[in-house]
Amino acid sequence: MAEEVQKVVFDSGEAAAMVEELRGSYRSGKTRSYEWRVSQLKKLKKITEFHEKEIVEALRSDLSKPETESFVQEIGMLKSACKLAIKQLKSWMKPETAKTSMTTFPSSAEIVSEPLGVILIISAWNYPFLLSLDPVVGAIAAGNAVVLKPSELAPATSSLLAKLLGEYMDSSSVRVVEGAVAETSALLEQKWDKICYTGNGRVGRIVMASAAKHLTPVLLELGGKCPVVVDSGINLQVASRRIIAGKWGCNNGQACVSPDHIITTKEFATKLVDALKSELDNFYGKNPLQSKDLSRIVNSNHYDRLTKLLDEDKISGKVIHGGERDKNNLRIAPTILLDVPQDSLIMQEEIFGPLLPIITVDKIEDSFDLITSGTKPLAAYLFTNNQKLKDHFVGNVSAGGLLINDTTLHLAVPTLPFGGVGESGMGAYHGKFSFEAFSHKKAVVYRGFFGDAAVRYPPYTKGKLTLMKALVGGSLLGIIRALFGWSEA
Repeated sequence: MAEEVQKVVFDSGEAAAMVEELRGSYRSGKTRSYEWRVSQLKKLKKITEFHEKEIVEALRSDLSKPETESFVQEIGMLKSACKLAIKQLKSWMKPETAKTSMTTFPSSAEIVSEPLGVILIISAWNYPFLLSLDPVVGAIAAGNAVVLKPSELAPATSSLLAKLLGEYMDSSSVRVVEGAVAETSALLEQKWDKICYTGNGRVGRIVMASAAKHLTPVLLELGGKCPVVVDSGINLQVASRRIIAGKWGCNNGQACVSPDHIITTKEFATKLVDALKSELDNFYGKNPLQSKDLSRIVNSNHYDRLTKLLDEDKISGKVIHGGERDKNNLRIAPTILLDVPQDSLIMQEEIFGPLLPIITVDKIEDSFDLITSGTKPLAAYLFTNNQKLKDHFVGNVSAGGLLINDTTLHLAVPTLPFGGVGESGMGAYHGKFSFEAFSHKKAVVYRGFFGDAAVRYPPYTKGKLTLMKALVGGSLLGIIRALFGWSEA
């Protein structure tokens, strides 16, 4: 019998050696040049253009993700991010002119964006292609060396990323490390110049604690219970379709910005439920477990977690649509629950799946108290035609991002930052914000040798102090008085 070959685990020693190699490449200055940055961005773009079929197949293997979702929500969005970065890179890299003050006169100043150094990006399984490479776009655009750790829960995509980045990218400055807890732990033991993590709060705390040992800054994109407030007097069909698209049309609810629950009035709930049921039948048919337009649950652990939420005694009888399951194929049908208790498990943790509870209140304004009494979500949504309600929502609800009369689409606006607040994360990226997330804004002041003022040097006199106070106060008359020794009388 042939001897079994043991898998070699990527350990901390290997991790340290790899980081040192990348740091050497970074110190050589090669990643700082515009030419290197744009060449690597163009290669990332080529991956989306020449390997679309392979990417779609990997996502289907990992999540049974429909081809349309794979292209629109992953491949297309990454391609757009690359195109924008390539187009705007020169302007992003250009120093920003800053005003100076009388204190440094004569002088000029600017803000220079410099790369941070060597970046670690730890990705998530639910959008394993986009969430792996979208931060890489920002890190490379900013001129850094990068290590990408894809999620082991999406093994086909992880393997494809390792293969494609190995073929296309500059291996002296861009690496992929595959693996699970052991490999991630080995990486987290190293000193990085920034860590970007996408995932859940439990692991986010581990990442942050590891980063604190080296005073490494972190970008955490986590999640939370994203609420949808639905007012009456709206176009109910359009609202229902948009809620469904954001919930079940985004990886079957396995998305950080997917609607977690709905809040509406007792009076309006029945109409909303009927509209949701009707559109769900239109989208996924009478037997949604057979629909090719719904992703499956990622693995048996997450399937069991979701069924535990669904089987809790406290929500017995609350399922008013769906609830069908197929454990062999890891599928759960779109499920709506009405009036679940606030202390039930499904309302205490992020659902991250195809279950949608509806909470009812006496008046729609009461929804804001429910939202603000909990942790701050990554996204919050409101459907209404009432301008006062919109203003109140924007002014009082704290979330990573808000969207009025739709769900999830704010991610597709590259001029907006995407990130969390509080327990839903810290830091933001997308578009220029990705470039800035992996850059240091360095302040630079330029002075010549002309105009050297004796007032700043000893021996200090009362007259010098008076002039200093006038300079700080910004009073031109005060400065003149101090210079010429005039009294205020």
